Amino acid sequence: MPNNLTDALLTAADTALRTLFAPPRAAHPTPQPTQTDGELSAAEKTQAAALMRVNHVGEVCAQALYTAQALTTPNPALRTHFTRACTDETDHLAWTQQRLNELGSRTSLLNPLWYLGAFGLGLLAGRLGDRMSLGFVVETERQVEAHLQSHLDRLPEQDQASRAIVAQMMMDEARHALDAQKSGAMELPRPVKELMKVAAKVMTTTAHYV
Repeated sequence: MPNNLTDALLTAADTALRTLFAPPRAAHPTPQPTQTDGELSAAEKTQAAALMRVNHVGEVCAQALYTAQALTTPNPALRTHFTRACTDETDHLAWTQQRLNELGSRTSLLNPLWYLGAFGLGLLAGRLGDRMSLGFVVETERQVEAHLQSHLDRLPEQDQASRAIVAQMMMDEARHALDAQKSGAMELPRPVKELMKVAAKVMTTTAHYV
């Protein structure tokens, strides 16, 4: 096995272990609200925690997806693109986990399952070629951006800390989609987009509770 492939496999394994079992470390500070948090009721804390747990699961999946795509692409520049995006997602992972801790809640118990599924999707996307792989990035980020917007609509108005994190995540995801488009992303067929939406719906609905 070539050394570069061995290194890539070891990096992928290290990323998986860190994502699932080690406290994530953000490269950038947690976004801070411009307004002071209001007092949250028990029900509002439960609602906010459920939404932030879903967002944390999304970042677990993003780590898996980008890691798998970086592993399969033969293009060094594109590998750097995926790795850089993965770093941004590590920030998101850390921010959402920190907020869950502050809300007295936990991450999803099914994170290993979510990671495995997203990693498999990333491997499949990578095998279909770089343009198709980038197309998966664009569609994934578009769906995530819409999903985060729905969370801004559903988070308690006084939960400014969670809202600041989600707003920054939205901007980062939009940038990832734009970067992928500029790199030559292919538009995915509509049936593939719809299948991705169904899979995302199953994941987010389950992670809301488990």
